[in-house]
Amino acid sequence: MIHWRQSRVRSRGTGAYPPAPDGWTVYAIGDIHGRLDLLKKVHRGIDADTSASSAAQTVGIYLGDYIDRGPDSAGVLSELIDRAMTRPACFLRGNHEQLLLDFLEGKDLLGQWKAVGGLATLLSYGLPGALLAGNNPEEEVQQALRQRLPAEHLEFLGRTGSYVRLGPYLMVHAGLRPGVRLEDQRTADILGIRNDFLDYDGDVGYLLVHGHTPVEEPDFRPNRINIDTGAFATNRLTCLRIGADGPSVLDPEFD
Repeated sequence: MIHWRQSRVRSRGTGAYPPAPDGWTVYAIGDIHGRLDLLKKVHRGIDADTSASSAAQTVGIYLGDYIDRGPDSAGVLSELIDRAMTRPACFLRGNHEQLLLDFLEGKDLLGQWKAVGGLATLLSYGLPGALLAGNNPEEEVQQALRQRLPAEHLEFLGRTGSYVRLGPYLMVHAGLRPGVRLEDQRTADILGIRNDFLDYDGDVGYLLVHGHTPVEEPDFRPNRINIDTGAFATNRLTCLRIGADGPSVLDPEFD
C-alpha cells in the first residue's frame, strides 16, 4: 500500500532552519525505489554542487528504501556501492530493505513483499517470471534470490544503519516515536512509523530529515523535513542540501 500525504512547501533559503555543522555540506537523498536513472541524475547534481562549494567536508546520506517498485533495484545497489568507494556516504535502512533481509532469513512474507513492490526487485535480479507468478513454495524463491543476489549487495544491506546525527539534524528513514528517547526507539518505528510521528508538531529533540511517506513536494515543518517525493511514480527524486545557509532542495534540473 502506498501512503500519500499533503505537503507544505517552504521556499529554499528562508533562514528558518539551522545550518549544517561548521565546514560541512550534507546531501540527504530520499527514497529511491529502484530508479537508477534518477539516482544517477542526483549524483551528477551533487558532484556539480560539490565542485562549486567551499565546504571542507561533504557527505551524502541516503535515507533508505533503495529497492522495490521501480525497475532497477539491483542497479541502484550497485550504484550506491560504487559511490561509497569514491565519496563519503552513509546509508540508512528502510522498511523495504528490512523486508528483503527478513525474506532471505526464511520468513514467510513473499505475498507481503510483493504487495509493496518486491516483485520488481526479484525480477531485477533475474529471477524467472514463472517462478514468481506461480504458487511455488517460498523456499524456492528464497533460494533463487540467495543464488542471484551478489555477496557485496547482501553485505551492503547488512551494514545499513538506523540513523545519522549531524549537529541539530537527525536523519532517519520514517521518523521517531514522540516522547521516547532516541536510544530507546524501536527499530519498527524508525523504519515504519507514520501518523503518530507525522501528526506530531512538538519538539522531538532534533530537526528530523526523513522519507518513507510520499508527499507531492518536499515537506518543510518546524520539527521535520520529509523528502520522499515518490520517485518511482513521480520521476522526482529529492536531494536536500544542508550547508552554511541551512537546508534547500538541490535543483533537479540538470543534465
